[in-house]
Order: sequence, then structure tokens, then C-alpha cells
Amino acid sequence: MLSKNTEKTKNQTEKKNFPKPAAIAIFWGLGLLLAFVLVRHHNPLADQVTEQMKKFSGCVLITFTCIIFAIYYDRIVTIPLELFQSRLLIWKLSKNDFKKRYAGSYLGIVWAMAQPVVTVLMYWIVFDKVFDARVQFVSGDGEIPPYVLYLTAGLVPWFYFSEAISQGTMALLEYTYLVKKVVFNISILPIIKVIAATFIHVFFVGVLLIVGMGYGYTPTVYTLQLPYYSFCLFLFVLALSYMTSALVVFIRDLQQVINIALQIGMWATPIMWDINMLPDHVKTLFKLNPLVYIVNGFRSAIFEEEWFWEHFYSSTYFWIFTISMFCIGTLVFRRMRAHFADVL
Repeated sequence: MLSKNTEKTKNQTEKKNFPKPAAIAIFWGLGLLLAFVLVRHHNPLADQVTEQMKKFSGCVLITFTCIIFAIYYDRIVTIPLELFQSRLLIWKLSKNDFKKRYAGSYLGIVWAMAQPVVTVLMYWIVFDKVFDARVQFVSGDGEIPPYVLYLTAGLVPWFYFSEAISQGTMALLEYTYLVKKVVFNISILPIIKVIAATFIHVFFVGVLLIVGMGYGYTPTVYTLQLPYYSFCLFLFVLALSYMTSALVVFIRDLQQVINIALQIGMWATPIMWDINMLPDHVKTLFKLNPLVYIVNGFRSAIFEEEWFWEHFYSSTYFWIFTISMFCIGTLVFRRMRAHFADVL
């Protein structure tokens, strides 16, 4: 009798799950549609050789992602399903993680907000007041934005990325006692750290809006893109965190490598300088960094007054790259998950 009930429950569960062939077909369909739009898109103002290279690279990335998704479908969809099923627990643990980080200090979460604010002020004083730096960028309405606003719009997403990737990488090492529990779903640990970092990010987006209004850039319909670009950054850093959190368990030096990479990345990303100052061939190379899309997007939402779909190739490249990284990151995490408890 028990065997029949178990088999019945299993059959009901299988019926509720989305059919694998249909899911793969839909993914391939979307990929082919995106490739078609990419090939048909034409920018008469762009260099034709560069445009052809972008189209070719985009189609290669789309094909690669679709193949990986089809081959490793069962492994890739496991973690997203686990995250959805544990969404209430994830939210609760994310809030607890954020609170405990500053527990015991007199000022509490004020310290989380103080360091980035001081950093922005120091950069502003040094570059704007001492060295009299100026932005070589002209916004959509022909006005040069104040340097402090230009700088803040670049630092806000960078602070979020830096905090989230650092905390997400150390998620398994910090929660070792949970990793060793057989019944605990450890796949939720990286996203807990990323969500905890999002709370501070929301605060600094508010600071960015206040700074913009202080200089006369009141919120417009373009400002609605800030949640979009924040969501892009959230998915990108989450994809990286699944890979780095798994690798750092076996390669502890990875933490130091990431710290050095963040120092280099801050200057390799156009945060304190304008990417339009570079020659076209060098600019294309720098745009391979997905954070360039995010940083420029924040500025577009605040003072450039441009929509994200106006940068078609950049948007397409970012999403293809992020989805590919998420597939690879989840595969690496699932591959190594069985050995986490033994190593830790």
C-alpha cells in the first residue's frame, strides 16, 4: 500500500514539472530569435567591421549557451528550482545575515553606510577640488554633468559588486556548520550573501538620487531603469558567486586573487574616467567587461537620458554573457557540492 502511494506521489510530481524537451525547445527558440534579431540589427553610424565582429561573437555565445543548456539541463535547472522552493527561508536568512554582520557595535548598520560615503567624499575632494578634474563626457542634453554626480553614479554599482562578490565567495566558508548538515540545502548560501549586500545598495541608490537632485537632475522616466540595472548586476554577481564560492573551498588563495582583481577592476572600469576618451578599438576591448554596461547604465538613468535598448549590442552581450556564466557557475557548484563537507 505504501509503495503504491509513493509511486502515485512521484507520478503527480513528475506531472507538475515542466517537460524537459519543451523547456529545451523554448530555450533554443529564444536563442534563435535573439540571434536573428542580432544579425538583422544594423547601426549605420557604427564601423562595419566592428559591427560584423559583434554579430559573429554574439551568435557564437548564443550557440554555446544553448548547447550547454541542452546537454546539462537537469543540472542547471536544479539550483534555480531549489532557490524558488526555499525563497521564504532565503529572505529570512538574508535579513539575519545583514543584522548579525554589525551586531555588537554601537552604531550598528551605520558602519555599513559610512565607509562608502567617506570613499565618495574623498574621491570627490581629491579629484574635483584638489586636482580640478572634469568629466570629458557630454550628456544627452548637451550639458556636462558635475564630477561628483558622475563619480557617484559609477561608484554605487561598483560598491555593490565588490561587497556582493566578496561576501558571496566566502559564503560556504562562513557557514561551515550548515554545509556539514546533511539536511540543509547549501545551494541557498551564496544568494543569501548577495541579497544581504543588496540592502546597502538600495540605500546608496537613494543617496545617488539625492545627489542628482542636489545638482538639478530630478528623477525622470529614465530613472525607472535603475531597478533594471540593479537586477542585471544582481544576477551577474550571483552567477559569479556560485563559481567562486565553490572554488574557494578547494583553493583558499582565490580570496586573495579576488581582492587583487577588485583593485585592478576598479580602474579598468570607467568609474572615475570616461570610456569615450579611448580609441574605438580599445573601447571595444574594455566593453567586454560586463560592469561597463552596468556603470554606463546607471549614468544613463540619472543624467544621460538614454534607454537600455538604445545600446543594443551592449545589452545583448551582457545578457548572453550573464546567462552563460550562470549556467557554468551552477554546474561547477553542483559538481563540487558532494565534496564540500569533506574538505571543510
